[in-house]
Amino acid sequence: MGESLAVTEEEIKKYYELSKQKKEVEQELNHLKNKFHQFLDESIGKNQKGEIHRGNYKVQRQIRSSTSYHDEETVKTLEELNLADFIITLKRPDTDKLKSAFKLGLVEEEAFEHCTKTKLTQALVTKETFSN
Repeated sequence: MGESLAVTEEEIKKYYELSKQKKEVEQELNHLKNKFHQFLDESIGKNQKGEIHRGNYKVQRQIRSSTSYHDEETVKTLEELNLADFIITLKRPDTDKLKSAFKLGLVEEEAFEHCTKTKLTQALVTKETFSN
């Protein structure tokens, strides 16, 4: 890593304070967003695009749509129409059964060590502490 970094109390304090402000700002943004949506719902209609103009500012609501298929119903309909080529067969391990087999000694866990993946995430938690 080369150069050594120093972290000061002031930097931690600043991070702590900014994290608190971020939460407060997000709460206020959500409150305002809900208010704008409610206003537009009442004045224009739910799921309708629209705008609110006040002075030099405007809020514009856009409506986006996406379509997806219900897996079970779609597969059933495809099978009824003899369109099996449109169905993907997905092979996945039953990890619950595999873990149970490990516990029962039916399968050696070492045989699957090369198959596992571990996801690591980093999180920072700051707290204000008071020394006595």
